[in-house]
Amino acid sequence: MAKSPDSVLSCLDMNGEPLADGVLWYAFRQLLGNNGYVHLVGVPESFDHVAFLKELGEFQPTSTGTLVGDVKPERGMDDVNHGQNRGALTPHTEGYEFHGLPPRYLALWCVTPPSGPGGETTLFDGDRILAEFTEDERRHLRDTVYRWGSTEGLARHGVTPTAEHPVLEEHKDEPILRFSTNYLTVPESDETARRLIDRGNVLFAEQHIAVRYQARDMVVWNNWRMLHSRNAFEDPSRHLKRVLIAA
Repeated sequence: MAKSPDSVLSCLDMNGEPLADGVLWYAFRQLLGNNGYVHLVGVPESFDHVAFLKELGEFQPTSTGTLVGDVKPERGMDDVNHGQNRGALTPHTEGYEFHGLPPRYLALWCVTPPSGPGGETTLFDGDRILAEFTEDERRHLRDTVYRWGSTEGLARHGVTPTAEHPVLEEHKDEPILRFSTNYLTVPESDETARRLIDRGNVLFAEQHIAVRYQARDMVVWNNWRMLHSRNAFEDPSRHLKRVLIAA
């Protein structure tokens, strides 16, 4: 069952005036560190999403090379699993199918919210999944290298990346969780990895939060920690911008 976001930050103070940059950044970093994500609301028209996000790090190219990408429905893609359609997405982290470190942060901001139901970005804290696994099981997920594939939608554009990574990794003492419902190849005998996927999907379905967008709203999350997904929607005018931010 979806829950309302509990890590929400308004860009405006109680008088309706924009927060000072220092105050906004302090509150933003506190919420991001504590909760793994921030839903930024009350975003004024003058707000520069790109400039704000560049304070977190360098932008990382998407699978098609763009640094600031558009997330909106493409024609002819509704029959496959793809971020550029109107269908629901399954829980995952971003960047598991590419070599090297996955993006540290992901950000989406709303250009045009959908009319009607659906279209929410959904999030769940992967730390809560890992809490159900023993240290021996986590060591297995760190020591085993798995094959990761990619979506049918990207394949239609001629992009078919694959990579090999463990599920769990560390970078400069920061833990990294990779998760995919559909594109992690799990050997038949690997009960730990299978349980991670199955239990992750159950917990996500039961406890995820759902971000409903207003124009200019932005959600930023720690991609090394948080799983994300999307609810299906009908309105083809839904339009978000997306940025991947490197470690």
